[in-house]
Amino acid sequence: MKLRIVSAERVLFEGEAGSVRVPGGKGAFEVLEGHAPIISTLAAGKLSYTGEKEEMLEIAGGFIDVHENEVAVGVELADK
Repeated sequence: MKLRIVSAERVLFEGEAGSVRVPGGKGAFEVLEGHAPIISTLAAGKLSYTGEKEEMLEIAGGFIDVHENEVAVGVELADK
């Protein structure tokens, strides 16, 4: 599936992903190929995705939009 993760500052990732795990507003969930369409807020926590390897981002919040194997994620990065 196609995944695009953006913050206010830049595009963090754009490419193919096998899965995306996010801290949803009502609990963590995973998106796989063929996932039903969904729009959800994201809470603070860990966002992880698998591309060529597994990657992880610490986020302060955001949103996710899934539609026809295209996943768009807007995030606010957590302060380090």
